[in-house]
Amino acid sequence: MQIHFLRHATFILKLKRVELLVDPMLSRAGSMDPIGNAASNKRIPMVELPLSAEELTKLLSQISAVLISHRHQDHWDAHAKALLSKDIQIFCQPQDEARIKADGFKNVTLIQSEHIWEGITLHRTGGRHGSGEIGKKMRTVSGFVVTADGEPTLYIAGDTILCPEVTDALQKHKPDVIVVNAGGTRFLTGGPITMTSEDVAGVCRSASSASRIVAVHMEAVNHCVETREDLRGFLEKEKLLDQVLIPSDGDLMEF
Repeated sequence: MQIHFLRHATFILKLKRVELLVDPMLSRAGSMDPIGNAASNKRIPMVELPLSAEELTKLLSQISAVLISHRHQDHWDAHAKALLSKDIQIFCQPQDEARIKADGFKNVTLIQSEHIWEGITLHRTGGRHGSGEIGKKMRTVSGFVVTADGEPTLYIAGDTILCPEVTDALQKHKPDVIVVNAGGTRFLTGGPITMTSEDVAGVCRSASSASRIVAVHMEAVNHCVETREDLRGFLEKEKLLDQVLIPSDGDLMEF
């Protein structure tokens, strides 16, 4: 299994001779307005994709399907909608099916619980995109566990804080690789809406010591307040850094 990390929460998962594009935010740097009510007003994405336009076009021509955890613009943006073929297979949570079809995509499959495709099983998991009132406003998000014979079990936690739904998924599926959306994302009011450094440490402690955590979702969108260096320093103090990969944009990881 390979994970080709592009930027923010966007990566390509390669297994069983298929390539699955996860949470595509493909806009060029600065082409979208900043997220409102955040400490920074920088336009987003704040960094460029690690690909030229030509390289991106070639990469997308090889994609077998798209997996969308939820429809927020930093996970499914207008440029992705424009670049991707309307015939491509898309997997999503039930709440997003109608809107994705309304965007013109013809092959949209909602995952209520699990779905088998090309020898791969996609299990949908829950999460909490924040707590209290802010969590309610962010609405439903999903994670996904990906399994296939002869491949490591992958858990894509999605936009969630550390919560019972996450620990339940860790206990039930016992993933070998866990992708977490870090960055301690937050607005000027309310608590974090993605994992803080403390949450990532909690995932390390809740998961098997043999599992590898891949921490993404940092330094690309203006309401993500914790940097890679912040996370690295915290995990080093907690003696957990050996369990966590913090990839740079464009990194290729094999498991």
